[in-house]
Amino acid sequence: MTDSHFPLAAVVGAEDLKLALCLAAIDPAIGGVLIEGPRGMAKSTLARGLADLLASGTFVTLPLGASEERIVGTLDLDAALGEGRAQFSPGLLAKANGGVLYVDEVNLLPDHLVDLLLDAAASGVNHIERDGISHRHAARFVLIGTMNAEEGELRPQLLDRFGLNLALDAQPQPEQRAEIVRRRLAFDADPQAFLKRWQAQQDELYSRCQRARERFAAIPLDDAALEQISQRCFAAAVDGLRADLVWLRAARAHAAWRGVERIEAEDIDAVAEFVLLHRRRNSPPPAAQPPQPQSQPDKSAPSEQPQAPQGEGQWGELPAHAQHVDVRREPPRWTKKP
Repeated sequence: MTDSHFPLAAVVGAEDLKLALCLAAIDPAIGGVLIEGPRGMAKSTLARGLADLLASGTFVTLPLGASEERIVGTLDLDAALGEGRAQFSPGLLAKANGGVLYVDEVNLLPDHLVDLLLDAAASGVNHIERDGISHRHAARFVLIGTMNAEEGELRPQLLDRFGLNLALDAQPQPEQRAEIVRRRLAFDADPQAFLKRWQAQQDELYSRCQRARERFAAIPLDDAALEQISQRCFAAAVDGLRADLVWLRAARAHAAWRGVERIEAEDIDAVAEFVLLHRRRNSPPPAAQPPQPQSQPDKSAPSEQPQAPQGEGQWGELPAHAQHVDVRREPPRWTKKP
């Protein structure tokens, strides 16, 4: 563990986010974590802290202005033609292999670069091809993207490709805020002493993550769990099948995190909101309206409509039905940063 990182075990609150990050570290094939929240919510601190729980400890930041070549790497065609072999210069994806790739303000990246990152995160492989010459290398990393919705949204197609999504509470309670500031000041004043104080908790978190990574592949992706997940995805009206697959993987990672041998209902429930937050399309049922007082008819005025015969009721009127409204994110209304 590097002494420059604030330890994840010492982060106040954010328990759901810490869990989601650990699950993505247990099984990077989940497809990364998208963290939403305003500035100053320690998103980068949490991402850096996660790197310390991985064997490599690698943490790579992707700058906003990075080109595609810088991300995927480059092929030297002259060397390929002259020497008969492809000479590859690694990019950020190769450097992040085995660690964390952190993308701040991912919503401000060009869409094709976001697609590229998500492809590599899901497949664990980076494939680069130029003029008929190709190169492949391992790119198994935990992708963590952050965004502030006030600065622009991601298209729904890209949102869906992030495995898990969490929205941070912008207003922690006063006691929690004070404790966050105390720990930050203590770390800044004497990082070594602070790290030593939290070493036992950090070591336990590291060991638990490693044990879960070792056992999760032995936990079956069983039909009983898949049946429950598919029913709930259908009820949430999600598009496509990615939610089903991510949910099943995340539930298995959670079972490994708990140290059990099979996926149980507790594991399915624990990751439900991580999977559905950015995919759910069904609207909540409408709130019940209080009954409206009926006005008394004016008997002195002639009736404009014939009265229904007794016993038949107003058969021409249909009862009101709740309407299902598509509540997917609206298209961006903000301009991207230059």
